[in-house]
Amino acid sequence: MVRAMNKQTLGLVLVCGLSAAACGTTTTKKTTTMQQPTAAPERRNPLTQPSALYLSAPPFDQVRIDDFRPAYEAGMREQLAEVRAIADDKSPPTFDNTIVAMEKSGAMLDRVNKVFGHLAATQKNAAMQQIETEMSPKLAAFHDKISLDAPLFARIQALYDKRASLGLDPISVRLIERYHLDFVRSGAMLSDADKKTLSALNEEESKLMTSFDEHLLKETNASALVVDKVAELDGLSPADVDAAASAAKARKLEGKWVIPLINTTEQPLLKSLTNRAVRERLFRASVTRCSHGGENDTRAIITRLAQLRAQRAKLLGFPDFASFTLADQMAKTPDAAGKLLDQLAKGAVARAKQEVADMQAVVDKAHGGFKIQPWDWAFYSEKVRKAKYDLDEAEQRPFFELDHVLKDGVFFAAHELYGVSFKQRTDLPVYDPNVRVFEVLDADGSTVGLIYTDYFARESKRGGAWMESLVDQSDLIGSKPVVVNCLNIAKPAPGAPVLLTFDEVTTMFHEFGHALHGLFSKSRYPYFSGTRTPRDFVEFPSQFNENWALELRVLASYAKQHDTGAPMPAALVAKIKKSTTFNEGFATLESTAGALLDLDWHSLPPTAALQDAEKFEAASLHKHGVDLPQVPPRYHSAYFTHVWSGGYSAGYYAYMWTAVLASDAYAWFDEHGGMTAANGKAFREAILSRGGTVDAHDLYLAFRGHEPSVEPLMKKRGLVAGKQR
Repeated sequence: MVRAMNKQTLGLVLVCGLSAAACGTTTTKKTTTMQQPTAAPERRNPLTQPSALYLSAPPFDQVRIDDFRPAYEAGMREQLAEVRAIADDKSPPTFDNTIVAMEKSGAMLDRVNKVFGHLAATQKNAAMQQIETEMSPKLAAFHDKISLDAPLFARIQALYDKRASLGLDPISVRLIERYHLDFVRSGAMLSDADKKTLSALNEEESKLMTSFDEHLLKETNASALVVDKVAELDGLSPADVDAAASAAKARKLEGKWVIPLINTTEQPLLKSLTNRAVRERLFRASVTRCSHGGENDTRAIITRLAQLRAQRAKLLGFPDFASFTLADQMAKTPDAAGKLLDQLAKGAVARAKQEVADMQAVVDKAHGGFKIQPWDWAFYSEKVRKAKYDLDEAEQRPFFELDHVLKDGVFFAAHELYGVSFKQRTDLPVYDPNVRVFEVLDADGSTVGLIYTDYFARESKRGGAWMESLVDQSDLIGSKPVVVNCLNIAKPAPGAPVLLTFDEVTTMFHEFGHALHGLFSKSRYPYFSGTRTPRDFVEFPSQFNENWALELRVLASYAKQHDTGAPMPAALVAKIKKSTTFNEGFATLESTAGALLDLDWHSLPPTAALQDAEKFEAASLHKHGVDLPQVPPRYHSAYFTHVWSGGYSAGYYAYMWTAVLASDAYAWFDEHGGMTAANGKAFREAILSRGGTVDAHDLYLAFRGHEPSVEPLMKKRGLVAGKQR
């Protein structure tokens, strides 16, 4: 997932990500503790001036919590003054004195937003939460001051009306069109009365989104499963047991064990716990988050958010929020997105029902007396995997040690395809001792940018996995990209190796695909930089990059026994390759169900009353025929971070939409000789370097030569006849 902000989305965009993924090792370097400072001599606020560090990397070791409020206030004042100068310019509007000037405005605020947004997602504490709560409505109002400024919009409108006669290159013309559209979609053409109403809706929404994040983080931490007897952890690896003991110790629960929750419905350790009652407790702790009453219940928040968004859509001329959102995406309409989801759902339900039958047969033969329930799925699917493919997770994990996966897998694949190499930097400050920094070098030795990796879970860190930009690439500004990959996994006990599941390996490749999209950006204008593309395109490079995790040349490079360095046996590689469609009914169904639920929440008309969250969700899943009892949606409504505070409202379908693009693009690689430097160069130039400079649909057509086909994805997931195993 991507956390990103464009020039017309000024505010706290604090987004969490996908499933939990991998973890990192440590290197000694400077870190910031984010503690309240004591009295000190007068100092300059490090956020109000450009960073003097390499590539303008954030000075994390210099930033203090009480720097943020004054930096935010200064940043808003500065940009308002810059915008006021543009709007009040007496000379006729030109591309340079209006659009380019807007692109150059807001440097300080952008810098503050990026640093605070990242630390609020990875190092949150009570003081930062207070700042977030205070600043969120202020930033919403600030955004409205710009987007609803009539003289400013008049200048943009004048340029838009004569854009074809300005003698500009196509990308500059597109920039005018995008500015105009963004202002229109932000309410610039509304009456004064409607602008006032819109601003009130925006302010309330920003407050509720911040509140949702706060409640979910608290509830997720509070809902961690506490186990009293180590025998109840039977089935877990020694490393997992040690990690649970360490988590309990960190909470001052001596003599107990703690299993923290990750963001998704499904919890990773469900596949290993032999005690069915403990599995049920862990599952119920996950699915009841924020929906059982108490101070962290989010149901009132999400139902009001859905209502607010529908009302905002009506003001802007749309029947519902989904229609408003998708009008500016590749899909264009909720109907187009829904048709794809329904097509995938039919195959996924049929496949999932067969997967249930396979597991039930195992239960009936070995145990009997109970029907497969959702907390049984992961455990018994592993039994089926073992029976069908002679393969289990415990057999694989010793070959997936973090550093091997990162350096000999993720980095190796990027080198083979794109010619880049990676050099660790220990001279740049980080915000946590587990974070590492790598300089990315191109084939000619020139610097591409920097990437920070942050893989361990912390109680102060949001759940999920994501990529974000700390410094955007821009030829206009003269900046190179600085990006970060964040994942989440329970940190092993001290001295234990960091051994990953293959799902975690895949997530590392996924997030690095986002990183490459940011790193390879070649944009003049910040607006179009890196991952600033439609939501139903931005997940395409990341899902595409997952394919290299199973490329035989890449797998041979990183899949090595962690303590001996021995390569993964050919027989085990063959079993992994053979089992690639295993459990894809479940995986496709849980994601598709979540996407359909999201679309339904955001297709409510503005006149709809506040909903009963549980009843609405049940009706939605039943309507689409995706309410298979054993396969809950990837996120239930009450903790569906992506769509309530994560920027994916009416956009969660994007994962399936872009999965189609990713599989179709991988088919292009197959057709052209596979993993070669020539193919990598073509993909880098056609997709990864272009950002938002071209319409996403046109960009894909230019690369592929035809409309994307759903067939490669259906085949990859075993959802068509003849490919199911």
